[in-house]
Amino acid sequence: FGWMDRLCEDYCGGIWNLYTLNNGGAFMAPEPDDDDDETWVLFNAMNGNRAEMSPEAAGIAACLMTYSHHACRTECYAMTVHYYRLRDYALQHPECSAIMRIID
Repeated sequence: FGWMDRLCEDYCGGIWNLYTLNNGGAFMAPEPDDDDDETWVLFNAMNGNRAEMSPEAAGIAACLMTYSHHACRTECYAMTVHYYRLRDYALQHPECSAIMRIID
């Protein structure tokens, strides 16, 4: 949740859902409001990129940042595997461009 707090100025907590992927990966995403057109604005101060995306895509981006940071900090191979499984999923996601802009 810390990465979402860093990436999204308007984030103020909430319920997150866990999603498991067919490739063995997993991610969490904030539960969307009833508004189907809900968009979140994320800004990554480390690369200067900003993107609008759905709550699901925002969760994917935040999880990718979390996995990457943890894998680099701890040199944990399992986290590296989790990162690449989720990244493979993100590359096929309809909001791939926005996700990649944030994590680049």
